[in-house]
Amino acid sequence: MDILGGAPRVLGYPRPVVAQCGTDATLRCQIGGDPRLDVIWERKNVQILSEGRHKLTEEGKTYMLTITGVTQQDAGQYICKARNSVGETYAAASLKVEGEPLVQKEEVMQSGVNWEKQAKNANEEAGGYLNGYSTVVNGVNEKETNEKWKNTMNEKLEEVDLTTNDKPRFLIKPLSLRVDRGEDAAFSCKIWGTPLPQVTWEKDGKKLNDIFESSHFSVSNQDGGWFQLKLYRTRTPDKGVYTCKAVNCHGEALAGAVLLVEPVPEREESKMSSNGNNSSQRSPKHRGGRLSLSRLTEEPPVNATKAKKFAVTEGKHAKFRCFVTGKPKPEIIWKKDGIPLEPGRRHLIFEDREGYYTLKVLYCKVQDTGLYVCAASNALGNTLSAVHLSVKGPTVRFRRPLKDLEVRERDVAVLECEVPDETIPAAWYLEDQRLMPSSKYGMDQKGTKRRLTIRDVGTDDDGVYLCEMPDGGKSIAELSVKGTIVRKLPRKLEVLEGENAVFCVEVENDDMEVHWFKDGLKLHETHQTILKSFGKTQILVFVNVAYHDSGVVTFVAGRSKTSSRLKVKATRHCPPICPVDVKMDVERPNSALLSWERVPNSPTTTRSIFVLERQEVGSQEWLKCFTSETATSAEITGDSVPCEGNYRFRVSCVNKYGRSGHVEFPKVVHLVPGPKILCKLQGCDVVEGEDAHFFIELSVPMVGTWFLNSLQLKHDGRYSIKHNQTKHSLVICETQTAEDTAEITFIANGVRDSA
Repeated sequence: MDILGGAPRVLGYPRPVVAQCGTDATLRCQIGGDPRLDVIWERKNVQILSEGRHKLTEEGKTYMLTITGVTQQDAGQYICKARNSVGETYAAASLKVEGEPLVQKEEVMQSGVNWEKQAKNANEEAGGYLNGYSTVVNGVNEKETNEKWKNTMNEKLEEVDLTTNDKPRFLIKPLSLRVDRGEDAAFSCKIWGTPLPQVTWEKDGKKLNDIFESSHFSVSNQDGGWFQLKLYRTRTPDKGVYTCKAVNCHGEALAGAVLLVEPVPEREESKMSSNGNNSSQRSPKHRGGRLSLSRLTEEPPVNATKAKKFAVTEGKHAKFRCFVTGKPKPEIIWKKDGIPLEPGRRHLIFEDREGYYTLKVLYCKVQDTGLYVCAASNALGNTLSAVHLSVKGPTVRFRRPLKDLEVRERDVAVLECEVPDETIPAAWYLEDQRLMPSSKYGMDQKGTKRRLTIRDVGTDDDGVYLCEMPDGGKSIAELSVKGTIVRKLPRKLEVLEGENAVFCVEVENDDMEVHWFKDGLKLHETHQTILKSFGKTQILVFVNVAYHDSGVVTFVAGRSKTSSRLKVKATRHCPPICPVDVKMDVERPNSALLSWERVPNSPTTTRSIFVLERQEVGSQEWLKCFTSETATSAEITGDSVPCEGNYRFRVSCVNKYGRSGHVEFPKVVHLVPGPKILCKLQGCDVVEGEDAHFFIELSVPMVGTWFLNSLQLKHDGRYSIKHNQTKHSLVICETQTAEDTAEITFIANGVRDSA
């Protein structure tokens, strides 16, 4: 079944060609697709036309590039690109040119035939030419001795040995895809290695089994070193970077590809119409003519009065995190006052390393006050979490605040505000970077007016600007720069070693010439550098980054450019993640059963322990009452507390790198401690005939019994037993020699002590 519909797909990849200098060489690529394909050949990003020494032909689904009289300058990699209205693909072929062009002689032609047979035998002896090189010999151009052919044969055998390196490597890497939501998607790759490598697939650094149910994907392999990952009925959370890792005893290799999953509003709309249901809401996507996730499931109502409250000062950041688990992986939408939020200059939406779905509102304005909701849903249901944000304005307010501004590239932008008093100075910031007067920035003040002028506006001037007074009061405005680049790069991107660094921009037109650079050097696609164009969307991915990948990434489209600083941080050891799913059972008398769960798929492998703490209501002090490395429940009884009272509990996780956050249990429990000994029995040394005195104090009043050795004592002439509330005493009158070293024991309900 053709899972990609009519999109171009490579049916037969080009085989590397080796040609003698001066002969003709033909590169072949077999590609299918419907509608009809537009196929071109390129070398070094320059299209090759069918003229001069280059001839482009096709036979059915086979597309050929023939180069006549090849020279050493023709050697290198050639790209065959195919596209139609459904999609695009490409394949690479390499040409190796050997020898020097000399006059052709008939008798050496026979030697050439003999050599071709020898090369074939050599390949068979070497276990086959596993890399698929085809040796093209159209004749030899000078008379060679048998010794010369022998030397050439040795060179060929050495080349075969080099290509039979046992370490895994990708002969064909997986290709990036864009599919409509609900369609299947498949990544295929061809891997070579001896022994055959073990292959694993991951998405955004996570194992597929940890984030997908088993029915959502399949992994298979076929003869010839082909491996495939297939996703069934793609969903919006499926988009991301997929990596294929091949490992055998000699080493490993890694390659990645991008999957974009686009919503299909027309299809959803037709479904709603056919079902007679038009009440579902859809929210338009912000850029590129695409649409955001449509909600076809009814969300539970939000009770704003029960939402948590959060306050922040104007100009500060607000960060909300929501932890949601489930299979299928939930689709997440953040909303403000019922309206879906899209990522932008001041709204960062992402899933962090701990698995929390995060919304970060940067440089908050008073207008950001409202109810924020994290709505999660999958095929099995939905849930939500809400918080109310209040943004407090400065104590001393601006007379006239900054206003948002939109300008075109190359224009001049002017931001202006008024401070309360003309003696008040002001500082200007572009987000966290303080601006100083220069040829780029002009700063003026006249009376109470404060003005910032930005000359020759470019894409990287797009952002959030702040005017700040000495008391910390801020006025905030967004500058939108309209031009060739519609969606710019973030100013900086921080990732850990081993993670993927993803950059995405959008341009005005989908036929623009674009380029990516890192530290001024132009980037080209490799197994671990993904460059992909999906219409107006341009994507760059560095797979499995290392520390040396840090640098400045620049995207150029025509005269416009946008840059981002990539910082790769060394992998650090992190504290553990908070326990989840806390429960409290208080049905048992004078006790509480507390339970919790370890976070599923926690990335940390460091040994950690759970710590349970208690706090008496009215007290500020938390005291440790239970620890365990493996147990995820504990029964707390009245005997474990020092005094009668109402108690609350919380649990956290601790390892040698730190402590997680605390998770508090939802209820308060009343506990009454059992009796305890406040003052223990003490031994007594007396002279025969003297009285012996014994005393014990308990925590609660209760009746007790005294024993001399195993004989129960009663209050009479020789034994004086007294009881006053919590205090108990025994006096043995006129002690005797026979009582020397006797054991005195006191027993009450649950209490026993001896002396």
